[in-house]
Amino acid sequence: MYFDTHAHYDDEKFQQDQAAVLLSLKAAGIGYVVNCACDLDSCKDTLKLMKTYDFLYGAMGVHPHSVKDLDVEAVSDLYRYCCGSDKVVAVGEIGLDYHYDFSPRDVQQEWFIEQIELAKELELPIIVHSRDAARDTFQIIKESRAGSVGGVIHSYTGGPELAQEYIRLGFYIGIGGMVTFPNVKKVIQTVQEIELERIVLETDCPYLAPVPNRGRRNDSRNLPYIAETIAKIKGIPVEDVARITYENAVRVFQMEQEAE
Repeated sequence: MYFDTHAHYDDEKFQQDQAAVLLSLKAAGIGYVVNCACDLDSCKDTLKLMKTYDFLYGAMGVHPHSVKDLDVEAVSDLYRYCCGSDKVVAVGEIGLDYHYDFSPRDVQQEWFIEQIELAKELELPIIVHSRDAARDTFQIIKESRAGSVGGVIHSYTGGPELAQEYIRLGFYIGIGGMVTFPNVKKVIQTVQEIELERIVLETDCPYLAPVPNRGRRNDSRNLPYIAETIAKIKGIPVEDVARITYENAVRVFQMEQEAE
């Protein structure tokens, strides 16, 4: 059984067949999915999905692309969404994105810190987006003591040294479809060198579909391709990858009772 720790089933790319895809996951061996919000509207949509599908849980947060649109009232809105269901298991997806700079960097940093503080208040782990912002992301996480709640470094693309630093702070490393791409040497090296007990699987669907479906719309049914690649890199059975990463996800999201 697999656990998809990062999905976006509220995305418009699932508008036509969202229910059909979600209802097909159990037969494909997908046990749980965490749907990650990107803005306040998707927080609302994620709450609806959690009410409809018993295997789907949620993370509430505002992506760095969207924080430029927030005001002081957004803190209370986020608090309300985080408390809107006992199936909210994380604050996310939050972080920094200096690749596109859709939001000013100082605003990104301000709201990253604000959302980390919210997670600490609610005792929820965080799901962290970091693109072309490795140094600032790590610095904020360290200085804000985000390790007290831990979480997942989503779609990790850095090297093993930084991954180990995050692990020492109490974080798990999210590995998705990019590990199947032949040119992502840092990700492959990271998977080789860090312990499997600190890796969780994710799709980031509808984005980043793994080989052999690269370039197509992604969904949780592609998790076995990611697990198979990790198994080959580590020289272990794919069943071990599925089992251990599932247990890791249950642990980081504090879902022990639900998974029994």
